[in-house]
Amino acid sequence: MSSRLVCPYCYQQFAEREIWFRCSGRPGSTGKACSSRRDERLAKRMGFTGQLPPAFSADGRKRSVVHAECQAETNYRLCPECHTQLPVHFGKVENQLIALVGAKESGKTVFMTVLLHELMHSIGIRFDASVLGADDETRDSFRRRYEAPLYDKHELAAPTQRSTSPTSRRPLVFTFTVRGRSLGRVRQERTVLSFFDTAGEDLNSADSVEQNARYLASAAGIILLLDPLTMRGARGQAEPDAPRPRDQDLESPVSVLGRITDLLQRARGTKPSELIRTPMAVAFSKMDALTRSLPEESPLRRSQPAGSRFDSADSRSVHDHVRALLDEWEGSAIDQTLRHNYSRYRYFGLSALGAAPTAERRVATGVVQPYRVADPLLWLLSEFGAIPRTKG
Repeated sequence: MSSRLVCPYCYQQFAEREIWFRCSGRPGSTGKACSSRRDERLAKRMGFTGQLPPAFSADGRKRSVVHAECQAETNYRLCPECHTQLPVHFGKVENQLIALVGAKESGKTVFMTVLLHELMHSIGIRFDASVLGADDETRDSFRRRYEAPLYDKHELAAPTQRSTSPTSRRPLVFTFTVRGRSLGRVRQERTVLSFFDTAGEDLNSADSVEQNARYLASAAGIILLLDPLTMRGARGQAEPDAPRPRDQDLESPVSVLGRITDLLQRARGTKPSELIRTPMAVAFSKMDALTRSLPEESPLRRSQPAGSRFDSADSRSVHDHVRALLDEWEGSAIDQTLRHNYSRYRYFGLSALGAAPTAERRVATGVVQPYRVADPLLWLLSEFGAIPRTKG
């Protein structure tokens, strides 16, 4: 693992030894417990307004330390920057931040909700993986704000509002666990995943560009979600009743990609002769509106592969077909931008719902029927070595 860690909540980098601790609040050998107080860093970064036992610095490489003030042992480890409690095993397991970005109305929130639901259910079964929220707020927020409205009430969440401060939204942090083998022994392999749902406007908003730059610069992989119906050629091939983006929401996908590329190059200090090494999964959403225009033999009309390995050959055939479609969609500038700026990228086509929602922002069929929604993340996980993949 890298000697520098990245907080999955505020995206600041630090060394493992710099991790802080929070007092347990229980009486130690002194017979007294530390009194709770307001944590200014937590209040500023994450919007927490309550009181907690004091935070203090110690050797973060240890799993537990003794608080000098009360002599009580504690194993509550904190980010040294924002003072948010870190996931269990943080620093001891791979910490992969996945940046989910895209233009306004590209379907990021629905995509993220369905992706995580699939990881917890069908994809989890396929790869014999466990996906759990890494903290109480993630577990509660995902179920209450994202999963329940979509799967129980069949309602789409309101569009993500532009961030007005670092505390406007909190990332969803999960632990992805699979069984692996090391030196002939079976062992649990854990990866911390952090998802931050940015609004499309955040990518060019001066007051949120710092957080987004830090978010992108710290990402181990990026999922860029694009709406093909924002391209003139794709709109001409779509179903007649497929909802088109509103004129005020029309933004060229290559313009979105250009802003992200600029943010990455600035944040990472990329030299003029260098390519960006962060793997980029470019996923075209709402493909259900274009399925009938695809040839019968198109890989985008196949069922998602089965098996406990990521299917490299299938993914490559999807990539090649989407790249060919870009010429028809008048989007060849996207491929030119990626080829000249990124060392690793892959195209995907997916549908989070399986059909266009109603005008009232409800699931049209009453049942969420995703198509290949997990492919971008599975490719990234295979690139990280977190899941196995086939040759090809």
